[in-house]
Amino acid sequence: MSTESTPGDGEQSTPRTPAAGGSVPWRRKGPIELRRRQTKQGTADQHLLDTKGPGRFVHTDPWRVMRIQSEFVEGFGALAELGPAVSVFGSARTRPGTLYYESAVAIGRLLAEAGVAVITGGGPGSMEAANRGAVEGAGTSVGLGIELPFETGLNSWVDLGVNFRYFFARKTMFVKYAHGFIVLPGGLGTLDELFEAMVLVQTGKVTQFPIVLLGTEFWNPLVDWIRATLVGEGMISASDLDLISVVDSPEDAVDRVLAGLGTERRGGMFGNADVDEDDDFGMVDGDGEPEAGTAEGA
Repeated sequence: MSTESTPGDGEQSTPRTPAAGGSVPWRRKGPIELRRRQTKQGTADQHLLDTKGPGRFVHTDPWRVMRIQSEFVEGFGALAELGPAVSVFGSARTRPGTLYYESAVAIGRLLAEAGVAVITGGGPGSMEAANRGAVEGAGTSVGLGIELPFETGLNSWVDLGVNFRYFFARKTMFVKYAHGFIVLPGGLGTLDELFEAMVLVQTGKVTQFPIVLLGTEFWNPLVDWIRATLVGEGMISASDLDLISVVDSPEDAVDRVLAGLGTERRGGMFGNADVDEDDDFGMVDGDGEPEAGTAEGA
């Protein structure tokens, strides 16, 4: 009888098969679980972005569009009644017992105690820690997983989990159902989410969306580079740095985000469900002018 290690313990989840005398490689492909030689299949994102051969994509993309649509439908359906929430990001490599891990636990707990749901990428490290804190604080713990070649599955502290094949569908959920981001030290994935959020706020695609970075020692060199190079060479405005706050304590990070929850719910990335007849549906460009194609901008 085979047994499996518990997803979310920070290690690769590999079923143990005594008869085989070792570990069996496995991974998920959407709702499908693959083992042994079946794990050699590429991910959905790979097939979408790495199509080869003239005209081949014409015969596969229509079906793929339906699959993409289903991911949005499933995500919207699962999270529609979530209520106030904050997305917490950080490295999957953060180890239990370290400062960043314990800070993420504290952040998750403080948010939960304030009645705010915690959304993470559902993986190990800082994501697991924030989910753990949400559970310990008797709050709602959400994990949005992603299909990757090497993965551990959703961590064991996730109470409401949604798995995605495509990054862009998953990234939409992080923003649509959150009132703000708290970003702990992390790698490329963390930076990706951070800069995308900054762009969405800077261009007016989302409003009243606080972005708080935890850890001045880690983040200040990046902020200094942005100020000296991007601002210094005129690539961005000095005011763009106002989009982020850098703090050192979980309490300060949560206070900064919760300060934005005193206003009416944003309604996520696509605006409020209830709009005025004169509402322009947020169709303005980054300079505050109507986009081409709207009544005012045509």
